[in-house]
Amino acid sequence: MTLGLGRREFIVSAAACAAPSVWAQASAATYPAQPVRMIVPFPPGGGSDTQARLIGERLAAVWKQPVNIENISGAGGAVAASAVTRAKPDGYTIFFATHPILAISQFMTKKLPYDPERDFIPLIKLADFPLVLLVPETSPYRTLADLVAAAKAKPGTLNFGSGGIGTTQHLAGELLEDRAGLDLTHVPFRGNAQTTTALIANEIQMYFDSVPQARTLVKGGRVRGLAVTAAKRLASWPELPTVAESLPGFEVSLAYGLLAPAGTPAPLVAAINDAANRALRDPGYAGRLAAEGAAIEGGRPQDFTEFLSRERSKWGPLIKRLDIQAD
Repeated sequence: MTLGLGRREFIVSAAACAAPSVWAQASAATYPAQPVRMIVPFPPGGGSDTQARLIGERLAAVWKQPVNIENISGAGGAVAASAVTRAKPDGYTIFFATHPILAISQFMTKKLPYDPERDFIPLIKLADFPLVLLVPETSPYRTLADLVAAAKAKPGTLNFGSGGIGTTQHLAGELLEDRAGLDLTHVPFRGNAQTTTALIANEIQMYFDSVPQARTLVKGGRVRGLAVTAAKRLASWPELPTVAESLPGFEVSLAYGLLAPAGTPAPLVAAINDAANRALRDPGYAGRLAAEGAAIEGGRPQDFTEFLSRERSKWGPLIKRLDIQAD
């Protein structure tokens, strides 16, 4: 009698454990059955918002369901990230994030309201956006080697600008200083427009800028491009060498990716990843990003997870050693 009761209890328990898996499989098969909310951690109109809307349009076409963009700005992405952690993990809330929110902010902020490694499930890495090292057109430096030689000859005399402490431009300059063994002075400004003005006026001697903006400035004849921070030369700017050609292993980019709240079932993660990979293959989308110097990534959720891990390993020790604080 006891044995029979124990067996029934085991069967009921096993069925209860199997129920969530069955539900997840069924949900993935019909996903999405309603509009999907995509949370963007920056205000409308900026670069991140533009990229989110581009991929949102492609996903909507794949899913035959609307993708509603919700801009939640504040605290360098922390407000939006916190909102995602509170969302139901059912696949209907997706986080469109720049990778510093997930792999860099934790080293520059004393207390984040979210855990970047535990509170999210990476879905897919969308694209990498590299930077271009610029100098004034009046600069005597024609190559990165020229600049490095001058900086070593007169330590502390060359300035590099950025749009603010902790920005990708700032960290790129610090990494260049570290990898090349230089003594540079960082001059932070309140935004990229002020930094560009200072560069043209030779108040700063170098600046890492986005590819589209850099190309516009170079064509205008006010600045000169020395190198791109991508792993390989840009197809749209092949004459521009990479920093890595002079400093092997040097690579800096701003990456975009999609994530879901922790607890999202694996079948739904796989379904979203598959749809996003299909969206990335859209010729119009690929062509637009290539024109901006971006490299489309895609791949498995694990690929995005591994990328974030590498970024934490690269930036964490440098930020801690230099005591860079965003607070």
